[in-house]
Amino acid sequence: MRKPFVAGNWKLNTDSHLSVALAKAVAAGSADLAGDRVSVAVIPPFVYLQAVAKAVSSSAVAVGAQDVYFEPKGAFTGEISPAMLKDVGCTYVLCGHSERRHVIRESDELVGKKVTAAIHGGLLPILCVGELLEERDGGKMEQVVERHLWTGLAGLDVEKMSAVTIAYEPVWAIGTGRTATPQQAQEVHQFIRGLLAKMYGKDLAAEIRILYGGSVKPDNAKELMAQADVDGLLVGGASLKADDFVKIIHASV
Repeated sequence: MRKPFVAGNWKLNTDSHLSVALAKAVAAGSADLAGDRVSVAVIPPFVYLQAVAKAVSSSAVAVGAQDVYFEPKGAFTGEISPAMLKDVGCTYVLCGHSERRHVIRESDELVGKKVTAAIHGGLLPILCVGELLEERDGGKMEQVVERHLWTGLAGLDVEKMSAVTIAYEPVWAIGTGRTATPQQAQEVHQFIRGLLAKMYGKDLAAEIRILYGGSVKPDNAKELMAQADVDGLLVGGASLKADDFVKIIHASV
């Protein structure tokens, strides 16, 4: 049985005061569920990671980073290594979020390097995959998702793959108010699990958690989570309001 996993990606939001207050409110509001019944993570901007990690240190809420670099150290101005993230209290890290792919223009190959580096550095990567609107309308969803998986997981054996969470993000449903229907989400999640079975075997594919991300809100979380292959939610805007995010966490179990 896959434990539900709800993660809140704060993106380029909050400040030093709000980040700590938000993290504490999430920890308090999810104390009855987090850890035993659902995995919960908050993913703040780099500069607030250490303060947020301290704020939730006595709770079961984990902390993740929004990105990572694939080199352990060196002359890479502005980048953050896996060891640095571990040092300030991170457990998870997003790799290949749609905004990194389509706004920052990260390549599939770069995303794959980051996934591998994260695992080697002791982090749990959340590999994000998903298609643009024109790709879905053009019937290329499966092609895009399969490419993201093959390149993002390149070189990982079964043991290393067990550290990975997959997040399906239909890019056309992020921040647009347009959400994939639960049936559409299930269709893609089932497709992803089938690909993982071909790549790593049915047993591992049955264990890997696949999250849905794209305009998740308290009023659609329960129906999304009711789908057989939707194991959790990667929440954007709604994670910036503690009450909404806590409602989503409760709707996931």
